[in-house]
Amino acid sequence: MDPVRNPYNPGAGVRPPALVGRDEELRSFDVAVQRLGRGRHDRSILLSGLRGVGKTVLLQEFGRIAHGHQWVHQHVEATEGFELTEAMALLARNAILRLSPGKRIAENTRRALGALRAFQVRWELPEGAGVVAEIDPLFGWADSGRLDNDLGDLFAELGQLARDHQRGVLFTIDEMQYLARDRLGALITALHRVSQLQLPLVVAGAGLPSLLALVGDARSYAERLFAFRTINSLNHEEAIAALAVPSEQEEVEWQTAALNAAIEATKGYPYFLQEIGKHTWELAPGPDQITADDVEIALPVATEGLDSGFFRVRVDRTTAAERDYLKAMASLGPGPHSTGDIASVLDKTTPQVNQFRDALIKRGLCYSPRHGHIDFTVPMFGDFIMRRLH
Repeated sequence: MDPVRNPYNPGAGVRPPALVGRDEELRSFDVAVQRLGRGRHDRSILLSGLRGVGKTVLLQEFGRIAHGHQWVHQHVEATEGFELTEAMALLARNAILRLSPGKRIAENTRRALGALRAFQVRWELPEGAGVVAEIDPLFGWADSGRLDNDLGDLFAELGQLARDHQRGVLFTIDEMQYLARDRLGALITALHRVSQLQLPLVVAGAGLPSLLALVGDARSYAERLFAFRTINSLNHEEAIAALAVPSEQEEVEWQTAALNAAIEATKGYPYFLQEIGKHTWELAPGPDQITADDVEIALPVATEGLDSGFFRVRVDRTTAAERDYLKAMASLGPGPHSTGDIASVLDKTTPQVNQFRDALIKRGLCYSPRHGHIDFTVPMFGDFIMRRLH
């Protein structure tokens, strides 16, 4: 097939696999934005799921929806050691300036900037994370030294400014599992303040399956503030649509056997579907059909691409002992697995290997679906471990 026409390349202008079957999430978010814009109550949203299921793509689509309603959208991705105070100050600064463009600063804008300046001074943030020094701090506002209170003040001023301009603010936060417990709790409390005031400010966050438990532990009332959505792999019909619809726009048809082979190999995970679609397209001779033989030829190429990129990048920073733990997990087959069983494979006691388990969870490679058990956060990661690390 002509690689220039490849509809599975990112940015090809067709609906990516990650958005197939997500109409309910998109519709609910659109309704929430409209309700908040009219001064009515609605909740922020949290997406949880394994890597490769499309959480980040959904956050991007939420941003597009918000932009369509004239909202300001700001995005940040958390990492290990992520500092929420600095990130929120920078996001708030950018949102304020986008809500009030122009050289002349209105009074309500100056007040919001003053609250941000006070927040910046109290939390000793670098100048780049806040506003210009000539803005006077709004003393007594966002400067108490309690992050939940100060972040709530900042959000309240920002939400009021957005309401004054008949707009709204969306913050999207990816990889939220990296937020420290106290920071996550402060964010939830600040959103509670905004919710009580029914201001047009909302957070859409995404993270690994452990995120739901982390949020619940941080604040007991979190379930009242968030709509929780678990994002999984696509079912068979959705996976067929993810592969077949893009090619149909190029007047190319997948044979049924080819679709079945691709779905079986990828288990319906959106990122993997996109990869097998891309490589199959590039290797298939065409001109107007993709066959099971084409998929068979493309699978080793797609697998190599995933191994050297998607999978490999996630183990490069692990220690030898952590990799041994991963290999022990993989040797047991599909998880989740008891931490005691993994320790037995390593001929160790559970306490002797707990530090490696904890390190892998902290790195985002594993999570604990229930007490005493652990599983990979990356789909089909065990297969990669058995192929490449054994």
